[in-house]
This record gives sequence, C-alpha cells and structure tokens, in this order.
Amino acid sequence: MTAFQKIYTKITNITKATCSLRATGIGNEELAWVAGRLAQVVKIQGDEVVLQVFAGTEGIPTNAEVVFMGQAPSLKVGDQLAGRFFNAYGDPIDGGSVPEGKEVEIGGPSVNPVRRKQPSELIATGIAGIDLNNTLVTGQKIPFFADPDQPFNQVMAMVALRAQSDKIILGGMGMTNDDYLYYKNVFSNAGALDRIVSFINTTEDPSVERLLIPDMALTAAEYFAVEKNEKVLVLLSDMTNYADALSIVSNRMDQIPSKDSMPGSLYSDLAKIYEKAVQFPDGGSITIIAVTTLSGGDITHAVPDNTGYITEGQLYLRRDSDTGKVIVDPFRSLSRLKQLVIGKKTREDHPQVMNAAVRLYADAANAKTKMENGFDLTDYDNRTLAFAKDYSKNILAIDVNLNTTEMLDKTWTLFAKYFKPEEVNIKQEFTSRYWK
Repeated sequence: MTAFQKIYTKITNITKATCSLRATGIGNEELAWVAGRLAQVVKIQGDEVVLQVFAGTEGIPTNAEVVFMGQAPSLKVGDQLAGRFFNAYGDPIDGGSVPEGKEVEIGGPSVNPVRRKQPSELIATGIAGIDLNNTLVTGQKIPFFADPDQPFNQVMAMVALRAQSDKIILGGMGMTNDDYLYYKNVFSNAGALDRIVSFINTTEDPSVERLLIPDMALTAAEYFAVEKNEKVLVLLSDMTNYADALSIVSNRMDQIPSKDSMPGSLYSDLAKIYEKAVQFPDGGSITIIAVTTLSGGDITHAVPDNTGYITEGQLYLRRDSDTGKVIVDPFRSLSRLKQLVIGKKTREDHPQVMNAAVRLYADAANAKTKMENGFDLTDYDNRTLAFAKDYSKNILAIDVNLNTTEMLDKTWTLFAKYFKPEEVNIKQEFTSRYWK
C-alpha cells in the first residue's frame, strides 16, 4: 500500500487545529497522517490543501511527514458488525477480530425523498410516557431533552432492550468509561448483543473523534435498513457533546462563532445527521432517538433550539417532585407523528384515553398551584391530585414496562378509581366497553 501513498514533508502553515501544504491529486475529506497523527482534508484551494489534525497540532514541525491515505473515513459493513463494539474509526474495542465486509465511505447524502415512504409503523418502547402519550413511528427523528444528572443512559439502554426493532445501533459520544461498561454489561446480560452494534467515543478519547461517531452509526444503520430491509433504531448520546466538539474544531480553525459559541454551521451539521431517518417502501427503516443534555435546564441554548427545528418533536425527561421518579413530561414532550399510528396500529380507544389522562393531569397541576397559593381545594381538585400521583408513579415513570394494551387498561383503572365517567369525558362506546 505504501508505494501508492502520497508523502510530503513541507508544511506551509500551522494553526491550533490545522496545517496547510501544497499537494496534488488529493480528495476532499481524504484521511492522512501528519507526524503520526490522524488528520482529514477540510479544504482544497488550487493545490493548497488544509488538513484538520484530530489530536491538535502542538509540537508538529514544518518538515513533518504528511502521508495521504487515498480515501475518506470508511466502515466495513456486513452482518459481522452485530454484537460488536467499535471506536470512532470503526476499529474493534471489544478484543474481537476485525469484521469482514464491504468498505463504504461514511457521511454520504441522506435518502432521496422519492425513495421515502410516509412512516406508518409503530415502535413500541415499553415506556408509557413514550408509547401512550408520545408514540414513536418508524422513520422518525426525535431527541430526549434531559438535564446532565438525569439517567438518560439508563433510559436509552431500556429503549434498546425493549424496542421492537431488528437492529439497534448505539453511537456514544463523550461517554464516561462507567457509562460504556454499563451499556456493555446491560446488553450482554440481557442476551441482546446479537442485534446491537455500538460505536463508542469515551471522555478519554480525543473530543474531535466524536464528530465521526454519528456517521459511523448511520452508515451501519443504512446497511441493515437498505440491504436487509430491517427496522433499525439508532440511539445517539450525547448530541451536546457532539456539538461541543464541533465548537472546539471551529474555534481552533479561527471561525467566527455564532450563538452560544457554536459554529454558524450547527443547524446543517445536525440536520445532516437527523435527516438520515427514513422509512423505505420495502420495509426497511432508520429511526433516530438522540439525547441532548441541557446546560442548566436551558432549552433555548443553540443545540436544543436548532434540534427542535429539525426533529419531529421531543421527549422531555424530568424528576417528578411528588413521586421522586423520573418521568417523560406529558406537557413538554411531543411526538409530531403519533397521529399516524395511535388508534390505527394501537387499540381504538388510545387517542381518547391519552387526551383524557393528560387533561386530568393538567387539572391536577392547576389544583397544585391553588394549594401552593393557599386557596381551598374542591373534592374534584383532591381527586385530580391523587390521580396525578398514581398516574405519574404507575404510568409515566420510566421504570414502568408495559405494552400498549396494558397501558390503556391501567389508565382506565385509574380513571374509575378517582372519577365518574362523565368527568373523564370519553366517548360512550369506549366507556361502556373499557370502564373498569
């Protein structure tokens, strides 16, 4: 191979993150080694080539050896990926052999709209806060908004194990070693490794390598969705770490930052990832669930703000003060595609039960405000408060694992426990059939 590689030893310019040299016959995004450090072509102007050095340029002399590898970052895709853990370059980190397969360049374009189909298949996660109130659909893109101290990795692991899909692709960015081992142990103990592929960048790895993780994960997802017609669920955690890595690179390259010190390209950088979500006519699909951690609970920060424009809703995790459990907040969460499946792929009473429960939960929030302001509570107020506590603990909490029919039945039981049918305000045909 070395005989065909282009080798140069004259660097003309060095910044904090990049180095420039004159070279010909080089491709955009091509990989190279600069003084033994991995780098990638980010700009070509005439014969001047600018390389971004992943580990930074400190200590690199102008006569350092630059070896061009003749290819952009790629991944060997094939059935052997299943059950394995890889780093940001697609190299195994689980002690196993390098998998065989077809080499595919990562970061290709998203699917032509002509080849897309209207999503219509339910993805059940077993978490009622999602399946009951914010049902997910194959081909959807949706983020979890969560504070950094919330157990979002546990939620993602639960979704991975419970979700009814053929393959799960996990992309971990800036994970602690504890989180990485947690995922590894959970997947191994559940005997689910054979359908899970993981690409992991830990806090000990260079932060810039995080930028490769989503493309690696989505390239693997496209193989299983397109070649195998499988339902693929891609879990990305944490997109805020991804955006921070983008910010580091753009600052090192002396680009002028935009809002919250993020690069001006943040929207298109995020959209390039999320728009890979697709439902194919042949049955294969890619669904993307990503965690975006909120800095100090700030939902107006550039990362969640831009994410909200791209994705089809959001799932909002918060700790419920009455029960002490982490729930999927029914007020701040929204799945914009749920109407495509609720009552069609789930039981006919689903839309009415969902709306009634959220309305009663809102009445409880009003009662709580009255109580906090020292007003007297009515009998109905007291019943809504008791209902909300029960509903939060037995339905919304993320540690509750039920199928959609069990969720609906349990909610009907709670209705009957605290209210009269006319207070719940659901169609008579459903009330007579399901009222407990």
